[in-house]
Amino acid sequence: MDILIIGGNAMGMSMASKLRRNKADVNIIVFEKTDIISFGACGLPYYIGDYFSDNTKMFARSFEHFKKINIDVRLNHEALSLDANQKKVSVKNTKTGDISDFAYDKLLISTGAKPFIPNIYGINLKGIYSVTKMSDGQNIKSALEKAKNVVIIGAGFIGLEVADAMFKMKKNVTIIEKQEHVSQNIFDIEITEHLETAIVDCNINLKLGETVQGFEGNDSVQKVITDKGRYDADIVILSVGFIPNTEWCKDSGIKTLANNAIIIDEYCQTSIEDIYSGGDCATVKHATFWQDSYIPLATTANKLGRVLADVLASKDTRFQGTLGTSGLKFMDFEIAKTGLSEGEAKKLNINYSTNMIKSINHTHYVPDGMGEIYIKIVYDKSTRILLGAQICGASGSVMRINAMSVCIFKKMTVDELGMMDFVYTPPFSMTWDALNIVGSTAK
Repeated sequence: MDILIIGGNAMGMSMASKLRRNKADVNIIVFEKTDIISFGACGLPYYIGDYFSDNTKMFARSFEHFKKINIDVRLNHEALSLDANQKKVSVKNTKTGDISDFAYDKLLISTGAKPFIPNIYGINLKGIYSVTKMSDGQNIKSALEKAKNVVIIGAGFIGLEVADAMFKMKKNVTIIEKQEHVSQNIFDIEITEHLETAIVDCNINLKLGETVQGFEGNDSVQKVITDKGRYDADIVILSVGFIPNTEWCKDSGIKTLANNAIIIDEYCQTSIEDIYSGGDCATVKHATFWQDSYIPLATTANKLGRVLADVLASKDTRFQGTLGTSGLKFMDFEIAKTGLSEGEAKKLNINYSTNMIKSINHTHYVPDGMGEIYIKIVYDKSTRILLGAQICGASGSVMRINAMSVCIFKKMTVDELGMMDFVYTPPFSMTWDALNIVGSTAK
């Protein structure tokens, strides 16, 4: 069996490794457009912020590792087109320019996503960066040596992680977000307002409801121009979303969402037989309402890789769906979400109810690290089954979301949450943990 993998990061290499353990006799070829594989871009904000200096820590596995286990990895090879009828992929060697066709029995498209780059005035000036590749991290670290004013466009997770790093490096930081609240596509306003307070309390210049119109400078960026103001900038970081890398196979007949994310089922199968996909270039089934959703997360990509490896080895397996569980640490403030927000439940026309509480992360008589925690849950009004949770506040907030993820996945009720057996020890929790309280007080 000849298996071609297009894209050598989380989904692709996870699948290749597990499939090799499952079946020693298959022929696996991986085509990767860049010169690196198994790279974890999630570490870039922390690399930029000098949390660590050894950039190899962001690689899960080396090229040599895959060579050792007989996986044929071809770097600097870009897929150009897909002929699903002939079951072949046209690939270009970007070093030599040679183009060749490769036949397959099974094909995995795991080409990930690329940052959205707005087509606005001055976008090609030097000093404007995205945060997705190793070279981005290296270039930003180098530019920061002389930079004073950093402007971050977009207040999503990556933008806020970079803002955290820039603040700790004593830069003048401005965050510009076109929406009225930070990360409002993920969190409800009652939660994001606490995050916004944490940002402003750090003397970061947070500009909400502003649209970037262009950039000014001679050779390098010097000003960011919005519909409401002008801001000094030695460096600009773009963090305004991602686009699935599927342009190369758009004429193949594979079904996609409107944003060109490839639609897959719980077995990673696309609309065309023997073609599979997953990761940031594809959809994923949401465990709460089982619809095709675009939720690009490294955790999901790795799990889908293992699922597909078992599928191709004829094992009885399927992906159980995702709740989109994610979290962020900004200075000492933590924020996390799993399942549906109230905004999402409303769009789905679910008969829902919510409950939000303010509590503390552990007993007041152990003052070290004590702080407030805010929890909001969304649940079905009729059955009282949990649908989603958001948590923010002091230390311990993010890790509590893991318990909520399990509760939601197992379709527990708010009443069961109220009586759930959570650990009690004074430095970490109260007799009635905040999670118990938010469940037991739900009307």
